[in-house]
Amino acid sequence: MRSIRRKSTSDRWISGHAPVQAAVAAAVGLVLSAYPLSCRAQSEPEPSINDYLPPSEPEVSRDEWRQRIEDARRRAKEASRERREHPELYKPIPEDPDLVATERLLRDDSLQRGDIVTTKKGMFVYQGRSDQPRRDQDFVPVNPKSVR
Repeated sequence: MRSIRRKSTSDRWISGHAPVQAAVAAAVGLVLSAYPLSCRAQSEPEPSINDYLPPSEPEVSRDEWRQRIEDARRRAKEASRERREHPELYKPIPEDPDLVATERLLRDDSLQRGDIVTTKKGMFVYQGRSDQPRRDQDFVPVNPKSVR
């Protein structure tokens, strides 16, 4: 008795779709031959300094470029010497913390009538109106109750 091999479903699928696969392979081959796989970015020239300059500025010569660099170095050295010779001109002005806190209170738009604020000078109740600019007189001191 001879054994007969039956075609499996996958064998039938492959043999039934062979013409389609051949057509797809041919199409892929045509596309690849029309568009080579070389990297297009490598075939383009490297960017130059002109690509980054505005179009209105002409290209500067090497000597002009060196002169600009030397001028910038000279200005930097002059500024450094000025800071060294007159450091008092460049020190930050110390701010009075009480003045800063007062200014912050006067600019605080979230304050409403009756709000209590605390500063180094004590506690104050805001008595001003929201539709008017803030003034120092809008903050009334809170008097502590005397203890018996």
